[in-house]
Amino acid sequence: MATPYLNGYSVKPASVDSLGIVSFTDGTIAVTPNQQQCEAYGYTYDRASGTCKAFTYSTSLEKSLNNQSNYVRGANNTTETGTNNTHIMGESNTVKGLSRNNIIVGSNNEIANGVNNAVVFGNYGLAQRPGEVVIGGGGFSGAGKGYAQSSVITLTGTTVGATTTDLYVNGDSANVIIARDKINLFTGFEAKIIAIRTGGTHHSGAINDRKFNRVTGIVLGNTVNQTTTLLASFGSLGTITTNIAFRGDDMLFQVTGNANRNISWSCTLNLYEVIT
Repeated sequence: MATPYLNGYSVKPASVDSLGIVSFTDGTIAVTPNQQQCEAYGYTYDRASGTCKAFTYSTSLEKSLNNQSNYVRGANNTTETGTNNTHIMGESNTVKGLSRNNIIVGSNNEIANGVNNAVVFGNYGLAQRPGEVVIGGGGFSGAGKGYAQSSVITLTGTTVGATTTDLYVNGDSANVIIARDKINLFTGFEAKIIAIRTGGTHHSGAINDRKFNRVTGIVLGNTVNQTTTLLASFGSLGTITTNIAFRGDDMLFQVTGNANRNISWSCTLNLYEVIT
């Protein structure tokens, strides 16, 4: 609602800027108010600067309006609304909103919206997955964030019987999607997965039987070429499968256990990404 003119005055407040300075108008053009005009509308006149103020600006006020839990050092860094407990040291980095517990060291990096517990080093890196550790590789001389980088995430889950299951990203039971830029993105990967029997009624083998697999491959779009290698095993865990899979456009890491065995899974997934 526009401020009305006070009786006897031909100017009125129009706006207040981020420093607390009040701009006036005569209805057509901007006007610098004098002390009488400023104070008539309830503001404070600063004689030293000749300005009308709604409040006195201070860096501590700006900090409290943003978020006291963020620690930012360097020029042109941005933490969007809903960002908490985030540390940035560098220049021209961005942490998108609704994220927390993140760290950036470097320049021109980004942590995506809603991503928690991530770390980015280097430059032109892009963290898209919770708990991800990213090393930005310069993005082909600044062509774009995430254009050339490596990263690592951890996925976990359990199976009961011969059930194919999507592992949880960073242990979050609400998130099984390995987020990615799908346009001209080549993803080389190496996953190391440990499977440990924790229970079940199968007569063969025992609790703590275990296998350690490595899956390597490369992804473009929804096509994957991959190879699984057994690195080590103990006991009788039976046949298990571990592989990259897709649901629509979404990339997942899936495991399949075997009959009458309860298995706990932990996967460390290294990603090597290039956008052309």
